[in-house]
Amino acid sequence: MKVIIVGCGRVGQSLAEKLNSDGNEVTVIDLNASKVNDVTAKCDIMGLVGNGATPTILREAGISNTDLFIAVTNSDELNLLCCVVAKKESKANTIARLKNPEYSEVAPYLTKELGLAMVINPEYAAAEEIARVLRFPTAIQIEPFAKGKVELIKFRLGKDSELANISVKDLATKYTSDVLVCTIERGEDSFIAKGDFIFQEKDVVSIVATHKAASAFFKKINHKGRSVKNALIAGGGSITHYLCSILERSGIALTVIEKDIKVCEDLSAQWDKVDVICGNASSNELMLEEGIDTAEAFVSLLPMDEENILLSLFAKEVNRGKIVTRINRTDYDSVISRLDLDTIICPKNITADTILRYVRSTNNAKGSNIETMYNIIQGEVEALEFIIKENSPIAGTPLSKLKFKKDVLIASIYRNGQVIVPHGGDEIQPGDAVIVVTKQLGLHDVADILR
Repeated sequence: MKVIIVGCGRVGQSLAEKLNSDGNEVTVIDLNASKVNDVTAKCDIMGLVGNGATPTILREAGISNTDLFIAVTNSDELNLLCCVVAKKESKANTIARLKNPEYSEVAPYLTKELGLAMVINPEYAAAEEIARVLRFPTAIQIEPFAKGKVELIKFRLGKDSELANISVKDLATKYTSDVLVCTIERGEDSFIAKGDFIFQEKDVVSIVATHKAASAFFKKINHKGRSVKNALIAGGGSITHYLCSILERSGIALTVIEKDIKVCEDLSAQWDKVDVICGNASSNELMLEEGIDTAEAFVSLLPMDEENILLSLFAKEVNRGKIVTRINRTDYDSVISRLDLDTIICPKNITADTILRYVRSTNNAKGSNIETMYNIIQGEVEALEFIIKENSPIAGTPLSKLKFKKDVLIASIYRNGQVIVPHGGDEIQPGDAVIVVTKQLGLHDVADILR
């Protein structure tokens, strides 16, 4: 697929890397020459310096034979204009990133009237993910599949965890429940779960289950699972705005610390049930005064990654509750992973994964369609939901007789409203939604999991 990306910021760079590694022909455009040079050198792709909203630049980039056009500059208006011009110059599908809450409210209108394939809002997507983990604080990460009927839940084994020193096989025997262990992260290593794998303290474990089954499982292993009753939020930006909207009727009491008086006034005017404090969230004294040590959850959404990391580490020292940290840059992932933070939210990764899912789903698949896709361990393990077609090579054969590639796990089968935890004798049928967890990155069709 030929793809043009306008905007070489963090999201554009991440998209270029992932789409290029997936085998797509990528061209990037940006007004900043150094950003273009950085991306093209890193990914070995084509790049142009110029305004992506002008026909001249788009024609030079090859817009006439482009399949997908993505505008992810820092300006919502420019992104929309780029897509309008691209539609005039080609038959390409167009995707625009929109951050302004006012545009988000009319996203269906814009999509229809401007002929966009997709409008994506990274901040809203991040807020949705934060809301999920506040409702289920046991989790580090929750990803929905099968239209929300199945969830992939990632959690960390704490000190004295009942799962420590037992195997995956023994877990299934000891704690009878409809969950399936998918992956384990230990330090910088990641593993697809096998029966003889032994859990250790501090392992990060991913399971697939319905929300009800997961809740029952966590209760059996004495892992905290109820929704938080209150949360303290540092920063009053767009993600906070969306989070207040999503959690408005959740019963979770929210307190927001923000130093910009205008932002405080806007939040107070719109959300009368949210306590808004005008002050510097970087001040430990202020945060202690406002209850960072007693809040059931602390969410750090300040503009600077460094401030969010330091605040979250401070919160972890004084608080045993849920800690959520927004991080924009992923250059130091390996360092950050050693800091023992709780849940990390990265809007640019959410955006890139959403667009990558769209790209893969539009490629012609003979035996399936990709419905959902998540990077559950960035750059190492993906979870994909396939809708199985009549002619799929994995349909109608017991799982035990299929020859899967290495590090492939069938995690769940969703059929006619029923969630099936797969076993060797189960057969996949046309129409099933099948969740596959794999280290085989870049899959486009469910047939790709077979040897």
